[in-house]
Amino acid sequence: MPESTIIIATRGSALALAQANFIFDQCRATFPRLAFEIQIFKTTGDKLQTASLAQAGQSLPKGLFTKELEVALVRQKADIAVHSLKDLPTELPAGLTLGAATKREDVRDVLIYKTDAGHAGPIPQLAAGARVATSSTRRQAQLAAARPDLQLEEIRGNVPTRLEKLAENDELAGTILAAAGLNRLHFFINADGTLEGDAVPDGIRAVALDTDLMLPCVGQAAIGLEIREDDGRIAKITERLNHFNTFAAVTAERAFLRGMGGGCQSPVGAHAVIEGTTIRMQAVSFLNDTVQRTEQSGALREPEAFGQAVAEALRA
Repeated sequence: MPESTIIIATRGSALALAQANFIFDQCRATFPRLAFEIQIFKTTGDKLQTASLAQAGQSLPKGLFTKELEVALVRQKADIAVHSLKDLPTELPAGLTLGAATKREDVRDVLIYKTDAGHAGPIPQLAAGARVATSSTRRQAQLAAARPDLQLEEIRGNVPTRLEKLAENDELAGTILAAAGLNRLHFFINADGTLEGDAVPDGIRAVALDTDLMLPCVGQAAIGLEIREDDGRIAKITERLNHFNTFAAVTAERAFLRGMGGGCQSPVGAHAVIEGTTIRMQAVSFLNDTVQRTEQSGALREPEAFGQAVAEALRA
């Protein structure tokens, strides 16, 4: 008697489906004798497209883009939940665990803009007083730190929607998106700075922002696979899909965020890289009135303890 089909749970956005299909293809290639199926679940975040993400965990619930997938896991309606790891809260529901993280994509953020202003100083593409839209408190805080003159506002929607909003709003100079998401949706930046991809409006340009200027959020550019803790069969599958260095890096970053007491929408950035047997992490926090930055190194064998130590160093 054949074993039951393994259900891969995902959101229904174009990016979520691209990531789920990537995992599906990896599963099929690695385990050709097993049956896999993708199922789409609509999350709270998908239903609240007009809500401010800055309110997550306050007026809005945590796990905006993950809760319904987790419920499916707990109720055994799904076996693997595929997440953009940056959306996955650091505290998981009882009985669930992070089974794997895929090899990390480009961690940088990308400034999408219409006209190169040739401004002097940081982010020269934006003119003095330019209006920039981003729903991320982390991006807003780092933009304001680099360019206090910028006017910041919120924006929601998927990548094509945000590109349309930018193109159609004459007062809006730019927005910021994750390089990893753009890459997975097959957008790319041409040598002349124009953005190319499906349904890109005319005149849209793009530039990747250095991490020294814009640290990514915890887990950015990695795909996380959440599973039931007690499901040994699925654990063996996700173990084969895991990228060791990425998993260690994001484990450290998530421990850092937990240690800072922040959630996915906190104005906190962190980026850990593996160098031999060492983890090195850059981190920034805007949780207090003053910006706090640190760079620390620690042992690869203890990524969680290292991440916690970075949080303590930053809080001190």
